Amino acid sequence: MSLDDYLEKKVREHGRGSAVSFIPEPDPEPLFCPIISVDDHCLEPANLFEDRMPAKFKDAAPFCKEMDDGAPWWHIEGARVPILLVNGASGRPMNEWAISAARLDEMRTAIWDPAARVHDMDLVGVWAQLCFPSLVWGFAGKRFSQMKDQELGLASLRAYNDWMIDEWCAAAPERYIPCQLPWLSDAEVAAQLIYENAARGFRSVSFSENPEPLGFPNVYSSTWDPFFKACEETGTVINLHVGSSGVSQVPTSDSAEEVTVALFPVSGLEALMDWVYSGVCLRFPKLKIALSEAGVSWVPMALERLARAYRQREGGGKGWPDDAPTPMDLVRRNFYFTSIEDPSAFQRLDLIGEDNVMVETDYPHYDSTWPDCQEMIRGEMQHLDPAVVRKVCFENAARVYNHPLPPEELIARSETGRAAALAEAAAV
Repeated sequence: MSLDDYLEKKVREHGRGSAVSFIPEPDPEPLFCPIISVDDHCLEPANLFEDRMPAKFKDAAPFCKEMDDGAPWWHIEGARVPILLVNGASGRPMNEWAISAARLDEMRTAIWDPAARVHDMDLVGVWAQLCFPSLVWGFAGKRFSQMKDQELGLASLRAYNDWMIDEWCAAAPERYIPCQLPWLSDAEVAAQLIYENAARGFRSVSFSENPEPLGFPNVYSSTWDPFFKACEETGTVINLHVGSSGVSQVPTSDSAEEVTVALFPVSGLEALMDWVYSGVCLRFPKLKIALSEAGVSWVPMALERLARAYRQREGGGKGWPDDAPTPMDLVRRNFYFTSIEDPSAFQRLDLIGEDNVMVETDYPHYDSTWPDCQEMIRGEMQHLDPAVVRKVCFENAARVYNHPLPPEELIARSETGRAAALAEAAAV
């Protein structure tokens, strides 16, 4: 069963749901530290492809249409794809979450409106966001590259990237980090798009942590070298959003959904190992690779296992070049890790590297910390030196993605508030 068929089946099973309510409007959170969140999501408008496609594709372009259940579904080359509630769960009570189709008026306006999004960011001290697509298009844009009519797929991909830079990010340029989708069907075309989009202001690209399950060459193949070369030369950060390969950890046929949620970071662990041993970072030493939504707590174990494999490099297998940096050195040089909730990771930054960790809020998905983003980072980072807190919360992201820092007055306000909170806690 295809993913589209599976989702349609689940949506039909769950129905539309009888209750639609919202949590009370949150008050602004006390500011612990400004955040540059490097993993959030947007929900695309129904007119995404209108006036952005070549004339010959006017009648073939993907379109959004309300179905009999009252919810809008995307129609893409004959396939029907629902807009699921998971694409806009923030602001809805948890007991109403379900795999069900949803209308825009059943979500907060900030989920699909970039100007309104800034309001929700301000409530929780988020200075900037990097926004990935909704589930409709795949976190690495697989929907476009898998279209039967490849010319139509490429035109649709270009239209998507146009919308992202010209409308979503342009609504508040200092508040959004532009992230493009890649053309997975042809690495040469993908490389050309990287060069073109870098000139337009894109500073990152969402790529699959493992393109092989999607029907494309894996990262051990030199097929991708033109794409990696373009990313290196333009300073374009490669975001490997976990789940973009379409593969999730489901150990048994009876595994509960909660098992898959708990094992989500395992995909990040697998991706790191393959990307290190693929040789990509040896051929392109200046690449910057961020493991989006993969978590951080597992990184010390990954470094230990890499060290063990490196000690046994003469015992068979792929081996390792004698004159190359060690696998552990590559992790610290080329890779960055993103945290929604990782209390143990912030106890071991000495192993992971305080320059290699960034924060995400995953707004507006189920995993999002909104509207408690400041509470989350306060609980996990209040033991850290203020200089380290600044690195993890916004300085690393600003450096990696070449994005403006939060305003000085915002930083100063957070430091004053943090000092007062620590003094109060010490007095108690």
